[in-house]
Amino acid sequence: MTEIKGWIDGQVKSNNVVLFMKGTPTFPQCGFSGQVVQILDYLGVDYSGINVLESDDLRQGIKDFSDWPTIPQLYVKGEFLGGADIVREMFQAGELKTLLEDKGVLGNA
Repeated sequence: MTEIKGWIDGQVKSNNVVLFMKGTPTFPQCGFSGQVVQILDYLGVDYSGINVLESDDLRQGIKDFSDWPTIPQLYVKGEFLGGADIVREMFQAGELKTLLEDKGVLGNA
């Protein structure tokens, strides 16, 4: 499990925005992952989508890494933001766009 934790840490640190999800950005495998993909796509965020269904170790590893029990999980500049509910609430309140702009990962298009 240490190896997968190191790999996850590398992904979180090397990508400005990374979404650990069920499925892929082009083919989400659950509604919650699909909601976060729709929000990120709507905002025009460049992000890396990682399919946790490809490996049981990865699926459990991301939960252990964040100490968060559900997937999807969104990270911005190495910081864990939360899952679908938190991302959706932040988006609806306008906080997600502001945070992404403040972190320099979203232009003022």
